Amino acid sequence: MHPHLAFALCTWFGLGKLKPAPGSWGSLGALPFAWGLQILGGPWLLLLAAVVISLLAFWAIDAFLRKWPGEDPGEVVIDEVAGQWLTLAFVPPDWQLYLIGFVVFRLLDVTKPWPASWADRELPGAGGVLVDDLFAGLYGLLTMLLLLQFWG
Repeated sequence: MHPHLAFALCTWFGLGKLKPAPGSWGSLGALPFAWGLQILGGPWLLLLAAVVISLLAFWAIDAFLRKWPGEDPGEVVIDEVAGQWLTLAFVPPDWQLYLIGFVVFRLLDVTKPWPASWADRELPGAGGVLVDDLFAGLYGLLTMLLLLQFWG
């Protein structure tokens, strides 16, 4: 993958360069895309997009780390995009639910409940950058599905 394309994807088109909290900016930047995908094709399209962006993220992060080494560079936020989309996969496009989904994912991404903490510590390279966010996204998805059972 071309380094400039890897940089654009990894920083989610520059959002990862914003301070403070670039991960939050990346998650926030994922929301309009999630909304659009939900409108266009429903939850299964967003889930498919989460899988596709996760695969693309693995290769983009690997290329990024070869050109700009680091353990988990803060500007790399495509992993937050993948996790955020996973969290929202079965959440209908509603601004309140998306706000809750954003907060839920960010809390899980920051606190890293096991096995996210294990993946963050033990997996090398692109896997270590990406997989903890996918676990946070999966936990977020389960949390949101539970919440939707009670949402009026």
